[in-house]
Amino acid sequence: MDKRRLSTKNMVYYAILMALNVVLTRVGSIRIGGGGVELVRIGFGGYPIIFAGIAFGPLAGGIVGTIGDIVGHFMSPMGPYMPHFTMTAALTGIIPGIVMMLFKENKNSFWKLLVAIGIGQVITSVLLVPYFMKTLFSVPLVTTIPGRAISQAVQIPLYAFITQTIQKRLSVVYANE
Repeated sequence: MDKRRLSTKNMVYYAILMALNVVLTRVGSIRIGGGGVELVRIGFGGYPIIFAGIAFGPLAGGIVGTIGDIVGHFMSPMGPYMPHFTMTAALTGIIPGIVMMLFKENKNSFWKLLVAIGIGQVITSVLLVPYFMKTLFSVPLVTTIPGRAISQAVQIPLYAFITQTIQKRLSVVYANE
């Protein structure tokens, strides 16, 4: 893919990924609240952020995550706005993008994608979000970490497979241009 970050074409891709993030997170997810805050969200809203980081680099992943979280919150709030979660959304795209930059060859390897996505999701979804839920809303870690770890055990390989498939298909499209 064309990695020039500020081309018109790439800005359109970022906008599409932000829109997907907002829709999949706020509309296409199952949200379970308690005490005026969202305790659990089951869905694929983080995937467009991760894909942006892997396909376009960590800066793009951070931009898609940040803007997607802010727009999504104000469109469909569940509790007060907390910048902690915006930072976590940005890191969801930044971390896999940085990890993928460290790999020199065969960046479409399932195992490399698994490592990049896994590191990012463990840090953000399994550790940071529960930590902020505890710090900000007194939600015990024991109630959030186990469910998040189990869901990521399923989502991480699924995201790696989807990313590998999309990248293979896009490389064929770009080869024919």
